[in-house]
Amino acid sequence: MNVLKVGMVQQSCSDDIAANIEKLKGNIRGCAAMGAQLVVLQELHNSVYFCKCEDASLCDLAEPIPGPSTETFGALARELGVVLVLSLFERRAAGIYHNTAVVIEKDGTIAGKYRKMHIPDDPCYYEKFYFTPGDLGFRPIHTSVGELGVMVCWDQWYPEAARLMALNGAQILVYPTAIGGVATDSPAEQALQCDAWRLVQRGHAVANGLPVVTVNRTGHEKDPSGNTPGIDFWGYSFAAGPQGEILSVFDDDEEGGKVVDIDLDRTEYVRRGWPFFRDRRIDAYGGILNRYGK
Repeated sequence: MNVLKVGMVQQSCSDDIAANIEKLKGNIRGCAAMGAQLVVLQELHNSVYFCKCEDASLCDLAEPIPGPSTETFGALARELGVVLVLSLFERRAAGIYHNTAVVIEKDGTIAGKYRKMHIPDDPCYYEKFYFTPGDLGFRPIHTSVGELGVMVCWDQWYPEAARLMALNGAQILVYPTAIGGVATDSPAEQALQCDAWRLVQRGHAVANGLPVVTVNRTGHEKDPSGNTPGIDFWGYSFAAGPQGEILSVFDDDEEGGKVVDIDLDRTEYVRRGWPFFRDRRIDAYGGILNRYGK
């Protein structure tokens, strides 16, 4: 078996960025102590999730890549000998910012990056105000632990994105995430949304015969504008196998690190039994490039 030990770090964040980073570093060290070879962090992990309102001054949180965070976490990756998946607010140029996942190799260098392709715009999730859509496509990032199909949060609702990562050779789908419920929705509606969020990603695992790792944040974060009660992040970070089976999961309010064994060779076995890739009718899918069929 080709077993990859994957660490997942789920935590709450405060307005104190330095404290958040120290907390992250402690949890990464904890995962490394449990044998993790790859550690995945949540979306925009250095700060609170700032997209709850539209405030141009918050663009000051953005940083270049390479930059301070890749240096800080690169040094830690090199010290611990682990591959890290970061999620950063990238300043590409004046007025051009991206929501960017960066993969740090175990020697501390940047293995590659992915810029979030699908950008939401919903109450408390005003990402279109901050982020330019990604332009790097759906290409796995080559690392010493395998081909990582890294995407970010809202991307996880799109089967096309997961499929393209799989077709391009990803061995595992990885989603740094920041998602939760807004109190303007009823508890019943929030429960449905949370179940759908987990279900759609397990569906990507099944449809592509690939393991999926999703790392979410937890805790309540207020809306600085006061227009909403803020977000209660769901937590429930999880890893699923290539048949959608849950391998490890956090509680909703749990903080810290977990390490899960993922057998990368199982994809071969599963795809032989469920040969979806063999039976794809690529000659009949041209309509997928249209906005709508009518």
